[in-house]
Amino acid sequence: MLRLVVRRLLQLIPTLLGLSVLLFVWLNRLPGGPAAALLGERASAEDVRQIEAALGLDQPWYVQYGRFLKRLVQLDLGTSTQTGQPVWDEFVLRFPATVELGITAILLAVAVGVPLGYFAARRRGGWLDVAAVSGSLLGICIPVFFLAFLLRAVFAVELGWFPSFGRQSTGINATEVTGFFVLDGVLTGEFDASWDAITHLVLPAVALASIPLAVIVRMTRASVLEVLGEDYVRTAESKGLHQRVVRGRHVLRNALLPVVTAVGLLTGALLSGAVLTESVFAFGGIGSFLKRAIDGRDYPVLVGFILFIALVFVIINLLVDLAYSLIDPRVRVH
Repeated sequence: MLRLVVRRLLQLIPTLLGLSVLLFVWLNRLPGGPAAALLGERASAEDVRQIEAALGLDQPWYVQYGRFLKRLVQLDLGTSTQTGQPVWDEFVLRFPATVELGITAILLAVAVGVPLGYFAARRRGGWLDVAAVSGSLLGICIPVFFLAFLLRAVFAVELGWFPSFGRQSTGINATEVTGFFVLDGVLTGEFDASWDAITHLVLPAVALASIPLAVIVRMTRASVLEVLGEDYVRTAESKGLHQRVVRGRHVLRNALLPVVTAVGLLTGALLSGAVLTESVFAFGGIGSFLKRAIDGRDYPVLVGFILFIALVFVIINLLVDLAYSLIDPRVRVH
């Protein structure tokens, strides 16, 4: 297992280096160059020359890239033009909100999607199968931002069952430890704060989980149907093995392999696609901050976000490989 982890980590180094090259080229190909992009369209030529000299942009490209790579290694992503604060500090401040929302959404999608897809496949052609397939198609077709507005209008504004915005109620005097509000409430024993954070998570998590849930249902159903037709499943049933053993050891375990891959990709997509959901519910995570960065052409924030998403995908791919090795021992052998 340790050898697998080390090998995967070493394979990720060229990927991150390639991404750094693409980011460097993108920054240097901005209209008017990085200096003009930072100063704005009305910047004078003299101002552009001064900022280029101050930032070392008048140096050869390989010198600039070396400095750029050094800053990335040191987690020096520059300063946000919106807030005037270091980009890394802004990300650390908003990172827990996005991760908490993304993890809640993917856990909800997996907890509902895998059992639903499995039982739909076991009862192929029945009412549950038809409902699961129809519901998954509907989940894929409905835009996330529209579902977010709909959930907020119905369950927050009209019915008042859940809060309509934010991560926690203003009247809650909660102790912040990690920045993950649900976890902080558990660690400090302030369970009312933890429950309040959960109620704020419900609607945005449901909206964000809609597409992953639909994909997982369809992926699980198709994978289980494929495994049910394999010879080793029919052999196990002909030997008189208990159905629980056949379903757990032979059917579900083998059917989970493609589902694990899908969950890994969907988790990364959730974190990168939370912009609209966080904006609708004013959730205060990286997504809403990124939206303002795009509107304000805050390029240091955009670079930091791209690197953050790349790192998330790298970590998720490593976790997927580890999950593969746990589900299928043959992966560890190879």
